[in-house]
Amino acid sequence: MGRGAVSYRTVAPGRDVVMHDVVSLIPAQPSDVVQQLQKAAGRRPYWPFALATVLVAGLMTGRFGLVIIAVGLPFVLWVALRDRAARAVVVMYDVTDEAAARFDHLVNAITGLQRTHGFWLITASGAVASTYQFKVNAGASNLLRRMNATALLAGPRILITNVAVPTLTAGSLSVHFLPDRVLIRDGRHIADLAYQHLHVGVERSRFIETGPVPRDGTVVDSTWRYVNVKGGPDHRFKNNARLPILLYGRLILRSHNGLNLVWDASQVPLVRAVANALHESIAARPPVIHS
Repeated sequence: MGRGAVSYRTVAPGRDVVMHDVVSLIPAQPSDVVQQLQKAAGRRPYWPFALATVLVAGLMTGRFGLVIIAVGLPFVLWVALRDRAARAVVVMYDVTDEAAARFDHLVNAITGLQRTHGFWLITASGAVASTYQFKVNAGASNLLRRMNATALLAGPRILITNVAVPTLTAGSLSVHFLPDRVLIRDGRHIADLAYQHLHVGVERSRFIETGPVPRDGTVVDSTWRYVNVKGGPDHRFKNNARLPILLYGRLILRSHNGLNLVWDASQVPLVRAVANALHESIAARPPVIHS
């Protein structure tokens, strides 16, 4: 087993955090799209209050309560539709010819990534610093913390647009690839980034898998849960399981102002396809936007 393999373990405090806080990416003067999205996301929906009012009125009026509820529900629906309109940001694109072909490549690449049986966001990493750590972490040279991720074709709910929105998401973090920019959202915080400021990398990552092995993963080697200094099994442990080492594709998204997101997927070619499509967008002139 090579020491270049990586093990999935909880990273101890003090390790390097990979995922950057989105708040630090928001400039002093956010773009118009980001400002509109933040404003829309901050609007309070009123339909829950309307529904509560109708239900309370119905319960307090005895035998006429069902009539009041039946009459009030269309009003609640009307309020809900107004809420949705007030919380919507409409952004339309004029994507034609070469720009359309480039964006289709990105849409198709993210669609392909949906087929992977293993996809994760790396949230923290750190190097193994001692012989003891090497022995008790299956002989890995690095320790990672990760969470399950998803690839989809859906933008933020408050964004209405005329194009598909390729998206990578994990937990509260979502990265949306629009024709003219990358939109990054972490909870209530939103930032955007021009493709020309995005740095994309792709690597092949060797990973010691302690959990379920993805059905489409490529096993390239194996190791032991506890190893000796030479990488063989440590016979002091009775329940010393043999662990597979898989070859994963790693997508790295960085920017000069602090973005640093690392994603692992069980199929290397699909990760490479996403990176190639993003490189096309980085080298191109953005399409026309109508907001």
